Amino acid sequence: MDELRAFLRRRAPGAGELTTARSEADEPEVLSGLYNGATCGAPLAIVIKNADARPADYEATRDVPRPSHADYPARVKFNNRHDASGGGHFSGRLTTPLCAAGGICLQLLREINIFVGAHILRVGSASDDPFDPVRVSEKDFCAVKINPLPVLNREAGEAMRVLIAKAKEDGDSVGGVIECAAVGLPAGLGDPMFDGIENRVAQIVFGIPGVKGIEFGSGFAGAAARGSINNDAFYFDGGEVRTRTNNCGGILGGMTDGMPVIFRAAFKPTPSIAAGQESVDLSNSTNTSLHIKGRHDPCIVLRAAPCVEAAAAIALYDAYLCR
Repeated sequence: MDELRAFLRRRAPGAGELTTARSEADEPEVLSGLYNGATCGAPLAIVIKNADARPADYEATRDVPRPSHADYPARVKFNNRHDASGGGHFSGRLTTPLCAAGGICLQLLREINIFVGAHILRVGSASDDPFDPVRVSEKDFCAVKINPLPVLNREAGEAMRVLIAKAKEDGDSVGGVIECAAVGLPAGLGDPMFDGIENRVAQIVFGIPGVKGIEFGSGFAGAAARGSINNDAFYFDGGEVRTRTNNCGGILGGMTDGMPVIFRAAFKPTPSIAAGQESVDLSNSTNTSLHIKGRHDPCIVLRAAPCVEAAAAIALYDAYLCR
């Protein structure tokens, strides 16, 4: 539980001047399934309470939807009966239970020597050093966690900090990319077609609010290369089959090939910004302007690395159980 609390703190709001001012302890309360510090076989149920909610901050967006947010289609789908507090079903707050479940899966994976880690690869125009797709290891994941921002290169982290601070000063926001890797996976996990590792990972990663794209291995850059360059040559390394490169991202035909699984998730800029935006008044059927108040992240990517780790851990552990 102490390890789970530490993992949830990486996602929690209020950790610095560049995140939302909302203050949440994110204390996991176990309802069932745990006895004397160990799971007992019953369903493990955890509740994480909201302690610093301000529903009134969201009332205005019921009639005047935020551009690039789910406010408008949610109103149509639920016939204006939905709870818009905090963004409702579409709030980044829902990554809290995702991280609780994923944090447990990370511990279960570690017991079988499978490790998952993520870092901020890019915020706006500021970029971190990428993971080595062939040699990335658990040591890289530990190196990320000791830095002020979840990056490999501290100078890159500082450049990101400056960029985010400028966006916040301008009443604006900025997006970015999280890179995630999993090491220690045996070859052959996953299935072809619809139950492939890419499918499993992508389905859960897209459950993280703000994710608009995902690529595995060389991804879209590989689409511009020739096969002779993008193909990963096999070789024997002490009796173990490995590849010289890892453009496939550790996945072939939906199955792991024994190399690190590596992917990147793109996050859009936070829709809730202080700067004025054009919108509509749905009750009066008129065009209007919107000035959003409340407490919002100028860059959700700062708190997204554990969310992506959690999503990957859930997908990979599920695939391991189905092997």
